[in-house]
Amino acid sequence: MPKLHLESITGLECLQYSEALAELRIQVFREWPYLYHGSIDYEQRYLQKYAACRNSILVIALDGERIVGVSTGLPMRQADADFQAAFNDYEFQLDSIFYLGESVLLPEYRGQGTGHRFFDLREAQARKCGAKFTAFCAVDRADDDPRRPADYQQLDSFWGKRGYSRHPNRKAIFDWREIGQTVDSKHSLSFWIKKL
Repeated sequence: MPKLHLESITGLECLQYSEALAELRIQVFREWPYLYHGSIDYEQRYLQKYAACRNSILVIALDGERIVGVSTGLPMRQADADFQAAFNDYEFQLDSIFYLGESVLLPEYRGQGTGHRFFDLREAQARKCGAKFTAFCAVDRADDDPRRPADYQQLDSFWGKRGYSRHPNRKAIFDWREIGQTVDSKHSLSFWIKKL
């Protein structure tokens, strides 16, 4: 297995990769636990938020010229209002939080330490931006959901080793269409937070 090359880009630089990144996100998020039936148009609009933010970061994993993974982040103040809404109190100030978006990596490239490198580079960007906390959210699924693959490996222990703790009282609610559905449905995502 070749060693992947990671490239960090910010702001408008991400637009040159928008189509490839949109396709990658759709491909990986079709898997459990997201089961996401995405569209290229929506994904490219989503990436515009990162392009518009000069403090955003996209960490792209490359196998030669081929993009096989991406991990994103930006200041929480620039994230979607649905993410910000989980922090509408005095315990955390929005300006102190750097939001870690998704990390997606094709299955054949997993288990080589790329996930740690994704976190390292995004946390470095968070510190550079003066953030005191990093936070991301993960979809809530029932352990006995019949769609859950028998060999699925939960990432909770990996995130815990990275210093993140789950805050089940802090949630984002998002609508998306699952594979096999004809309409969008609501999904709950719980936040994981780390003090830098």
